[in-house]
Parts: sequence; C-alpha cells; structure tokens
Amino acid sequence: MGRAFEFRKARKFKRWGNMARVFTKLGKEITIAAKAGGPDPENNPHLRALMQNAKKENMPKDNVERAIKRAVEKDFTGYKEMNYEGYGPYGIAIFVETATDNTTRTVANVRSYFNKHGGSLGTSGSLEFLFDHKCVFHIAKKEGISLEDLELELIDYGVDEVDEDEEEVIIYGEFAQNSAIQKYLEENGFEITSSEFVRIPNDLKEVTPEQREALDKLIEKLEEDDDVQNVFHNIKEDDSEDEE
Repeated sequence: MGRAFEFRKARKFKRWGNMARVFTKLGKEITIAAKAGGPDPENNPHLRALMQNAKKENMPKDNVERAIKRAVEKDFTGYKEMNYEGYGPYGIAIFVETATDNTTRTVANVRSYFNKHGGSLGTSGSLEFLFDHKCVFHIAKKEGISLEDLELELIDYGVDEVDEDEEEVIIYGEFAQNSAIQKYLEENGFEITSSEFVRIPNDLKEVTPEQREALDKLIEKLEEDDDVQNVFHNIKEDDSEDEE
C-alpha cells in the first residue's frame, strides 16, 4: 500500500490556492467532458463524475450549468489539453497538465517559469516513464464491506490499491480502466464522492529544506497559471510535516 500513500502525503493537495481557481479548473474539466461525451450526465459517465466533484467543492450549480452550456455553443472551439514535462532545480521531475485555448501563450508561460526558477522544459514524453497514470475514486464507506473483499473484487477491473482515510475509501486503478471501475462502483451502489486522474511518481527524491523552498516557488508559480490544471512532481515530503 505504500506508494500511493506516499504520493498523497507528498502532494499535500493545496486545492489550487483559492476557491476561484478551484472553480476555474473544474469548469474547464466539465466543459471538456461535455464537449467530448455530450452535455447529458446520464449518458456521459465522466461528466457525471465531474459534477460530483463540483458538488463536493461547493461549486455553485449556475457555474456547472454554464460550463456545460459553453461546450455546446456554436462559436466555442474548445480547450486543448496539453502536457509539459521538465526538470526543476536539483533534478526534480515536474509534469504539468494544462487545458488552454491558446497553446502559444501556455507553452511560453510554462517555459518561462522553468527558466526563471533554475529548471528546464523537456520534450514531450521525456518524463512519461517516471510517472504511473492512475485514476482515483473516493467513495463513502459502506456497511458490511471490507477493504480486502473490495480490493479482491476490483482487481479484475484494473484496481491495484484500496486504502481508507477517515470517512472515505480511496481506490487507485489503471488510467485506461477508469470507465470500467466507475461503472462497477455505480452499479454496486457505492457513493462516489469525487474522482480524479493523477500521475504517481515511481521514485520520490529527498531534498534539503533550502532546495524544497526553491522548488516550491516554481511549483506554486506553475499552479497559479490559469491554464494549468495539475502539477505532479517526485519530491519526497519532509516527514516533520506529516502532522500539519
């Protein structure tokens, strides 16, 4: 069970800094999902899951409806999902996921953040081998279901780890099996409270407090950009911060 837990601890899920950024990020995801699979959540599992995420984050219903409506407007060309990979200072691998309506602006901004903070942007695909692409489902605990039984049941659906955290059960599975896992959970009466796609590093690297401070500045700059959806890295968290 170790690696996903280490990843979760290391990432610290800063929730994108503030509520406005959360809603912007979720709005883009909802628009992309509605554009790709249609505006009806009943027939679009990914959209259905994202609407649940929005509910958990207390995103106003009007914002959700606007994001869906935008996807079907005639003059809307859509967001392009682009990934950027590079190394921060001290050899730390950084994977940046974006959703943008202007790739020229986005790549220029991302490159400038790397350059100004002692890093360098690499070529597409250069860091894929350092991260495992996973889907993650958070579900409410259910009476009479053990984690072991659930994990055994879900192995055939591409799930490789089941963990618990306070009131939730957290399920990690292969990215490509996202739809199959969601279908199983919905058909078997599990309440999905939220879901996401993550990139879990194969190996976490230790850094000194001074190095961490410099890396945090780069990561925060990336996360503050409106085009950036997610930032993943392979920095090992300082054990002294576990109790924060």
